[in-house]
Amino acid sequence: MEKKQASSGAEKAEKLTRKKPAKSSGTKKTSTKAVTAGSAADKKTQHVSAKQPKKTAKTRAVSDKRTAKKEAKEQKKLEQAKLRAEKKQKRLEKKLDAKQKRLDRIAALKEKRAERKEARRERKEMLRHETKEARIERKRAEKQARIEAKVAKREAAAAERQARREHRLKVRAEKRAAKNEKRHAPGFGGWLAAVISLGVITLALGTMLSFGWMYTGGMQADMASIHTESLYELNSVIDNLDTNLSKARVANTRNEQVKLLSDIAVESEMAETILERFPIESQLTQNMTSFVNKMGDSAQGMLYSVAGGKSLTDSQIATLNYMYETNKQLKETVNGLASSAGQGDILEMLRGNTGGIIYVAFDDIENTPVEVPAEIHDGPFAENTDKVSAKNIEGAEEITAAKAEELAQKYFADYGVTGVSCTGEVNAQQLQCYNVTISTDDGDMWAQLSKLGGKVVEFNSYKDCSDKNFSVERCTAIAEDFLSDLGFNGMKAVWTSENGTTCNLNFAYVDDGVIVYSDMVKVKVCEERGIVTGMEAMSYVLNHTDRNIPSASLSKSEAREKLNTNLEIKTSRLTLIPVDGGERLAWEFYGIYGDNDYYVYVDAKTGQEIQLFTVIGTAQGRALM
Repeated sequence: MEKKQASSGAEKAEKLTRKKPAKSSGTKKTSTKAVTAGSAADKKTQHVSAKQPKKTAKTRAVSDKRTAKKEAKEQKKLEQAKLRAEKKQKRLEKKLDAKQKRLDRIAALKEKRAERKEARRERKEMLRHETKEARIERKRAEKQARIEAKVAKREAAAAERQARREHRLKVRAEKRAAKNEKRHAPGFGGWLAAVISLGVITLALGTMLSFGWMYTGGMQADMASIHTESLYELNSVIDNLDTNLSKARVANTRNEQVKLLSDIAVESEMAETILERFPIESQLTQNMTSFVNKMGDSAQGMLYSVAGGKSLTDSQIATLNYMYETNKQLKETVNGLASSAGQGDILEMLRGNTGGIIYVAFDDIENTPVEVPAEIHDGPFAENTDKVSAKNIEGAEEITAAKAEELAQKYFADYGVTGVSCTGEVNAQQLQCYNVTISTDDGDMWAQLSKLGGKVVEFNSYKDCSDKNFSVERCTAIAEDFLSDLGFNGMKAVWTSENGTTCNLNFAYVDDGVIVYSDMVKVKVCEERGIVTGMEAMSYVLNHTDRNIPSASLSKSEAREKLNTNLEIKTSRLTLIPVDGGERLAWEFYGIYGDNDYYVYVDAKTGQEIQLFTVIGTAQGRALM
């Protein structure tokens, strides 16, 4: 039984053992499946692992690309920021450079202005203390410099004209040659020779013209620079005149008046000198030149009065106010011109451009009427109309307007009169006159005829007068004939002055060899046409009468002994001059001392020196002080 149990146990063990392999077999099966599944999983994992690296590389490439792009963008931003910083730095440097240049330019202008101011001061001092010999030498040098500048300008213009003419001739010759060549149709060799010849000619001509233009352009640039300096100098002088005239109006002490009037006289002469050398037609500067000339004359007269212990009269103070206001107008124009005009505008003026700002500015000044105050004269005793009655026409018959027209037709017959019209009546100072308009083929004229006697009191015409074809002597003869035709007989020219192309003459009546300055007629003659273009006879009509002139108590030699021994006498004559509302017989002596001309009048009865004038000679004519 025990054996049976053992067997049974063995069997069970065996069964179990047998079952285990089966189980094991199942396990194996399961393991196989698991292995198979594991293998599949491994394969899948391996497959996934094989795929995974590819996906990571692509992602990495995209990421690298993005990173590179981002870095490039950042780099570009840095470069742009750097460029902006560099541009900003350049702008800042440019701005600082421009500012420094501007400061340098301002400093240079200030230095130049200071130099000009110092030069003006030195010139003033030089003019005040200049010796006779130095003055003569300076004027000679200035005149020589002006002549040389004019000659250089003419030569440059002639060279330019010649170059243009040669160029035109060459062009014409080349055109003719081209036509001939085309007409004869030469072979290749002929054309080659023609081309070579033409090339050589063109090269030579181009070289000549280029050199000529460069030379002329250089001269013009130098002249433009010189005249630009003259414009700035004129501006400075006008500014100084404005300051001194303003002070002189209110100055009340003798020392201050002497100083200011001296400066005004000197600066007026400086302004006149600058205007004379300015390269512009004299017709455009004659008003301004006349004004500054006579302003200096008036200041000099006031200076003599103050230095002699007298006070300025109300009339002289009014003259100062007038001169200040007139100079103020000139200052505005010249200041504007100096601030806007440059060397280019000067060059345009030198080339004859009448539309430039300089030409227009001076034309505006010339077309602005500048009246002359009573204290400024244009000849000995030129302003003498203080009589209260017209002695020359007392008792004469009163004429009608129709008679005035008839007389005007007769008086001006030589002017080709086509019509005469009386336009009304006017009170001219102490006279009643007819205004008459006279039409001619050459334009209208205007005249005033006195109602008593029909005397021509004034006459004016507006004729173009730009060239000089008649001398002063010939103009004097023309004026004498004109006055004789109008009934002004026994007249003698006592003062002549040229202003541009106009000859201005003062005629005085001669009574038994005595020059009667009270009976004066002023005549204006065009030096281009040789005709009288203006006349004013107010002094004559108011003062002329039959006189009983007494004999001189002092002989000419006795009167001459009263003069300064330094005065070199050139001419002398007996005259009747207006003094304090009356007339006095006086010996007139014309002489030279130093570089100045003088007219001295010595009373023929008492030997007293009763009048003295100084004459200034300028390119615009003579002016009296």
